[in-house]
Amino acid sequence: MTQLDHSIETPPRAPSPTHGFGTLAVHAGSPHDPVTGAVIEPTAVGQPVGKYEYSRSSNPNRDNFEQAVAALEHARFALAFSSGSATTANILQSLAQGSHVVSVSDVYGGTHRYFTKVAAAHGVQVTFSPSIEVDIAELIRPNETKLIWIESPSNPTLSLVDIRNVASIAHQHGIMVVVDNTFLSPYVQNPLDYGADIVVHSVTKYINGHSDVLMGAAAFNSEEIKDRLTFLQNAIGAVPSPFDCWLAHRGLKTLHLRAREATVNATSVAKALETSPNVIAVNYPGLDSHPHRFVAVKQHRNGMGGGMLSFRIKGGKEAAERFCQSTGIFTLAESLGGVESLCEVPSSMTHSGIPKEQREAAGVFDDLVRLSCGIEDADDLRADVLQALEKAVVRPKINGLNGHA
Repeated sequence: MTQLDHSIETPPRAPSPTHGFGTLAVHAGSPHDPVTGAVIEPTAVGQPVGKYEYSRSSNPNRDNFEQAVAALEHARFALAFSSGSATTANILQSLAQGSHVVSVSDVYGGTHRYFTKVAAAHGVQVTFSPSIEVDIAELIRPNETKLIWIESPSNPTLSLVDIRNVASIAHQHGIMVVVDNTFLSPYVQNPLDYGADIVVHSVTKYINGHSDVLMGAAAFNSEEIKDRLTFLQNAIGAVPSPFDCWLAHRGLKTLHLRAREATVNATSVAKALETSPNVIAVNYPGLDSHPHRFVAVKQHRNGMGGGMLSFRIKGGKEAAERFCQSTGIFTLAESLGGVESLCEVPSSMTHSGIPKEQREAAGVFDDLVRLSCGIEDADDLRADVLQALEKAVVRPKINGLNGHA
């Protein structure tokens, strides 16, 4: 493949951090209040004149939070939005009519909905690929393809993508690469270090970590991208409140502690599921059996698998639903990344809007259960999963043999 004239040049990178992740998480974007000396700045809604005269355009709490996200993602810049979906919308809105996007197939259901229902109405076409690393060169449309969208790990099958491989090909054609890093958080993976142009997060999840904020963020190194997205951030107005920024920034300060514990717990649960006779398959990049384990070793901090996993349960959709109704610690809910553990059935919840044929082609079967492991004790989570499996799979068989409904 020859390099094209309009290939993307790598923008200047952020300076290498002089402190470790935990120190950055606590101190980045956290100046002491110059008036009171408080180590945590108060929430602020604006000033009559000057930089902060209109809160939609700029706010000190948002500025501080954006600085912190940029530091943790090894980025020069970051912008906060009112939700993860708003972040996606602003990035897609930056594309001209007639643009073409290539995306991994098993994306978050809300992203799929935006791509197929909203972006399409604005003249942006999206092609989905179940094997983007293999198909990328063939799927690129000269002068039309403007963006590659990656989730790694993907939602909910936990597939991984070698970001460097995709970015190298995309950049030869002048195409930007966006990586949704929500499932791992900046502590486990930094996509910009592997060639991505933009990294996005649903801050609602791991970065905030306490299930009490709705927010999104994007981080990048390019000043051109900064100018474009800052204009859209203000013009569209999908911005978070000062208080939400304050809350998310507080949550971010303990991200490294929570991400480590969630990984320990998910690894314990995944190993228990892998040995259960009631489970068909387990998707967790922290297991040696994961088909993309080598990518996790390359891209993730210390080869960590993160706190998310999914598995296929024996007994079909009914068993999957019974499992989620039988857990005592895991709560049935669609979100993820909080301090508490959650479970859900993607086919009837987060990904129900995707046609069944497309879902199953991406590995999202009716018997798939997604787990978000929190920071409870690993022994308790493992025991909860195993007892729920017993109730969902084994007990119905026994009742059937005994003639019970």
